[in-house]
Amino acid sequence: MRVARFLLWVVAAILAVRQVAVVLSTPSGERLTDLETWVGPDGVLHVKGSLYDSTEFTGTPFGGLVLKPLTKAAEQALGWGWTFGTLLLVVALGLVVARALPQPVNRRTSFFAAPVAISLLMLSLPVRNTLYLGQTSIMPVLLVLAGCFVARGQRTSGLLIGLAAALQPTVLLFAGLLWFTGRRRAALTTGATFAASTALAWAALPHDSYTYWVHHMAGAGLGGDADDLANQSLHGALLRAGFEGPVEVGLFLALGAAVAALALRRAVRYARDGQLLLAVAVTGCAAILVAPMAWQHQLLWVLLAVVGRVGKKASDRYVWPVAVVLVMTLPAKMILPNMASLYPLRDNVVLLAALAAATVVPFLSRTSPYYRTPIPTEYAEPVPARFRRVPLLPFLKRVLTRPNLLLELLLIRVTYAAYQKVRLAATGGTNSEGRARAEEHGQQILDIERWLHIDIEHWANHAVVKVDWLRNFFDFYYTSFHFVVPLTVLGVLYWRRPVDYRWARASLGFATLLALVGFWLYPLAPPRLMPDLGVIDTVHGVQDFSKPDYGTLTALTNQYAAMPSLHFGWSLWCGVVIAIVAPKWWLKPLGLLHPFFTVTAIVATGNHWVLDAVGGAVVVSAGFGLSYLFQGPRARTVKEAAASERPVLVRAPGSG
Repeated sequence: MRVARFLLWVVAAILAVRQVAVVLSTPSGERLTDLETWVGPDGVLHVKGSLYDSTEFTGTPFGGLVLKPLTKAAEQALGWGWTFGTLLLVVALGLVVARALPQPVNRRTSFFAAPVAISLLMLSLPVRNTLYLGQTSIMPVLLVLAGCFVARGQRTSGLLIGLAAALQPTVLLFAGLLWFTGRRRAALTTGATFAASTALAWAALPHDSYTYWVHHMAGAGLGGDADDLANQSLHGALLRAGFEGPVEVGLFLALGAAVAALALRRAVRYARDGQLLLAVAVTGCAAILVAPMAWQHQLLWVLLAVVGRVGKKASDRYVWPVAVVLVMTLPAKMILPNMASLYPLRDNVVLLAALAAATVVPFLSRTSPYYRTPIPTEYAEPVPARFRRVPLLPFLKRVLTRPNLLLELLLIRVTYAAYQKVRLAATGGTNSEGRARAEEHGQQILDIERWLHIDIEHWANHAVVKVDWLRNFFDFYYTSFHFVVPLTVLGVLYWRRPVDYRWARASLGFATLLALVGFWLYPLAPPRLMPDLGVIDTVHGVQDFSKPDYGTLTALTNQYAAMPSLHFGWSLWCGVVIAIVAPKWWLKPLGLLHPFFTVTAIVATGNHWVLDAVGGAVVVSAGFGLSYLFQGPRARTVKEAAASERPVLVRAPGSG
């Protein structure tokens, strides 16, 4: 555990260094743009007149008043000082969160909480956005957490939370949390501090205060259009949905009041249950929702909701935290497919996560018998391996029950999105250099095939082109079955054979990961993109080799990600899985027809070399091998166990 904690601290340090490097390596005119707009040589805090004339300053008048002293040291503040100061705030926030976890926590959790919390904060989009723009949105979150978990005495607590509300007004909701949980002196101090800070700013900046509290709070917004996708509040969602004018304002006020009331009620219940950090997260999510504008750097409250426990089964316990972490660390396009019907969900994914945390997610009470002891997962008895050190990871046991569907869909979607991004990035350099390198590799493959007397691509391509129905068949097979068949196999296994589903999914994942390494290290031009080969591109149409960027990166895919062929690799995986798990003998050879038709299609259409298919077979074989190495042999069925006279735990109902 000590070694693991040390490694986690190393990861946290690497992430921190990376964030600093990204900010400081960015040209001065492109980094910390919000901060430079405020306190730079020509920033709004230097000039006379309203802070909001430029529409660039989005803080409260009190925030502007606090930032004005920084203008005297703008050059230092816009560089190392501000970046490292923000980094220290993030570390402090992670330490406070680790300290505030609901008790009791086991030794492992307390051991790893701090580095894990800091790492998640460093990876989160709000922190990355804050560091890049030079924003101050970490400060209100830290002030609230310090007031709730660090400050001694109710007055100090109320003072800190009141200052946070002066910087982010909807934080005033925490006064309600304090009041209804019996900390009334802290609640009164919060209100008094907020009022005094706002009055001070009003006395110093009366015109700006009027602009902010009347114009901005009326819904006009500051710093950008209120209906922008970056505004993840109820106000922004209603505007994007097409509501305008008094109707939109009325809906916003009604929904905001309902969300605030329900969230406060839930937060009070969790606070009284001893889960104060969860109560803070729920209240913070409500503060996001009811704000006129909630930009990305202000959404850190949602990440805190990861501490809530959801689900009675141990297998379901990870669904909520994984969903929150994915929403808060990845762009929405990686979480949901690029389909028009899903745009409303994708455009409001953080808002929906905040709304769920504030109002509907059934977090478990500490008094629930499932809080500390969820319903355990059923495991299959291990099958003896042929090698002494297999399985290499014996704790990865074969689970009998099927995994949670929502979590599975999330992981599959995110994995595929990452696969697309890595595939797009694997060009071997610039577009022109990538093309030259890929064509050089293509000539190498052709020379090897000629030496092996298997260079049949040109012959197969022209033979198929001459027969229209055959050409149309292989074009359709190439473009249609690549995704349909693997997804169908996974779906059937998930429903009928959950143990085999996990084994097959792991093998496919390993194979795909190895293929990405191949794409990265060996960009390869397929036969249809070799200028002098004369192969006809039956799927993509006539080629124009005069374009210097032809065949490198397109909007959809990297055309030079050919070695190994995942078209053939995935089809071979399907054939092997069907041949192993199919209950009927005639299904086994039928499944093997898919890789046969696929390898014919990829060669006949000019999209792959024969050796690409060999590469696909190699990574699939390695995928099955790694699955065996890490987890041991595939869990056997009851019939197989009886035939081999080895006792195996009976499968769970519905597992096939």
